[in-house]
Amino acid sequence: MAKWINACATDDIDEEDVIRFDHEGRTFAIYRSPDNAFFCTDGLCTHEKVHLSDGLVMEHRIECPKHSGVFDYRTGEALRAPVCVSLKTYATKVEDGRVYIEV
Repeated sequence: MAKWINACATDDIDEEDVIRFDHEGRTFAIYRSPDNAFFCTDGLCTHEKVHLSDGLVMEHRIECPKHSGVFDYRTGEALRAPVCVSLKTYATKVEDGRVYIEV
């Protein structure tokens, strides 16, 4: 059964940025878009399991820091080689200045 997890404060993430969140042995990446929306994906690149929180965020995309593969963090879609497997995404909600993810 899915549950909502308190992941971080909204102020923990700058606009057009990403942070790492670990929970119960899993790693997530939480993003803040240019229009102040929050998104969450798996935290490791599907190509070589590198932490996406070290990557570059621009215009709803995350670029992996190791081989420059690119994903759309809103949908998880793999957009540029060498990544060819999309990321899993998770629902988010904001309540009282906190970001929650549904896992």
